[in-house]
Amino acid sequence: MSTWKSILLAGTFALTPLGSAIAQEEAPNADVVHPHDDSVLDADAGIAEAKAKMQKEMDEVIALIEQMFGTDDLPPIEPARLALAEQTTAALVPSGSLERLMDNLYGKMFKTIMDQADGSSDLMLSIKTGVESDKIAELDKDTKTAIADLFDPHRKEREEQITRVVKPLISEALADLEPPMREGMAKAYARKFSAKQLGELNAFFATPTGRVYTEEWMAAQADPEVVLAMAKAIPPMVLKFIDRAPEISKDFEDLPKERALADLSDAEMKKLAKMMKVDVKTLQDNRDMWSETAMDAIEADEEWSSDDQAVDAAADAAEAAEAAADAAADAAEDASDPAFDRDNWSDADRQRVEELETAAANASAAAYEAEDAAIAAARERLGQTDPSE
Repeated sequence: MSTWKSILLAGTFALTPLGSAIAQEEAPNADVVHPHDDSVLDADAGIAEAKAKMQKEMDEVIALIEQMFGTDDLPPIEPARLALAEQTTAALVPSGSLERLMDNLYGKMFKTIMDQADGSSDLMLSIKTGVESDKIAELDKDTKTAIADLFDPHRKEREEQITRVVKPLISEALADLEPPMREGMAKAYARKFSAKQLGELNAFFATPTGRVYTEEWMAAQADPEVVLAMAKAIPPMVLKFIDRAPEISKDFEDLPKERALADLSDAEMKKLAKMMKVDVKTLQDNRDMWSETAMDAIEADEEWSSDDQAVDAAADAAEAAEAAADAAADAAEDASDPAFDRDNWSDADRQRVEELETAAANASAAAYEAEDAAIAAARERLGQTDPSE
């Protein structure tokens, strides 16, 4: 598994219930089989293989986390102090607290997604009928509901079924996470707080106000007001870093550049060879090969003029415009769905697609012309009279 994938999964391990993301990516699609179907063994083998692969990747992630947050060097914790900390974290992470946190964070998000995916939403009715969304928006709610019921009379039951099936699975996963979370927090609190401080915390948590705090502190981290305030704080922060980009870039340019093999002296090459337990000639050969490659790249770059940069810019513009136009054209070719029929598009949408198609064609032609001009200019500079030179 790649290092980046390991790091991403490590972050997932630290923040969310495990397994679901990996299972969606790695687990094969299993066919529904009858109890006596011959394919049962194949299905079981496929599941076993997927579980083994998943376990291997999770083990790699855990090993990476252990490398990041190793605790082997930490001193032992006094049993009495750990007992006080366990009392503290039992109050801070009571049963069901993670579920309340997730309900706060994802409850509204899940409902919003479900509402948009609901068969009576403007988006879904537009997709199913091919009628423009602005026209559907003019319909009253009862009419939209009647249209949605025409396509799927059981849609409400289907939505309830999704909630009924998925929510218990999430609750079970979160409940499984709480005991190890309490255990880890107890050790951390035992190291960060003295026995006296832990006793004072426990005394506070035993008061009416303390009990309210322990019930609400975790869920409050994902309260809609907190999440919204944090989300609104991000754009100014990003713009601040963009404003400081030139200054930051200059600071990095002042740093000494990393050395390569070609920068090492003969004595340093011998020292490196000794440390790596390889022949010094091996390092010298690698140095010479990389030096030749670098020189070839520099010479090629010197031959690449501003004319060629114009080719790149034109080609990039052509590629972007052509990709957008191709996507629209491919969708329009699917006659099985009326939403792909351009006659059902709004005038604004149709005009935008046609403008992109025209821009793609013009940019592509401009790219070829610029390329020809750049090649001709390069030949003139190189003194070539024969294209094969």
